[in-house]
Amino acid sequence: MTCVVMLLALTTAEKITKIPTSFWLYLVLGVLLVAGGVFVLRALAGVNKFVLITFILIIASAMGFGWIYERNEPKFLTPLVDLIAPFFPAKSSYQKKQQTTPKF
Repeated sequence: MTCVVMLLALTTAEKITKIPTSFWLYLVLGVLLVAGGVFVLRALAGVNKFVLITFILIIASAMGFGWIYERNEPKFLTPLVDLIAPFFPAKSSYQKKQQTTPKF
């Protein structure tokens, strides 16, 4: 019986060592982000809700406009940004303007 347990432990240890380091880094980062989010939400629980919603909207707007300008949004948001992007300036259109010679 102990041989079977040792064999299973060995194969599990071998499987864990084959997992890339980047996975463990992302896992730790994700856990830290979730814990930080819970900490921040608990700290903000006593804040006026209007101020909290205003702050969240400002941060979300800044991120959204950054994504639209740079076009570096997450892949799952690309269809939404494709709908909104024509109404706002983009980095590519600005660079095209800079490459043309000015007309006097």
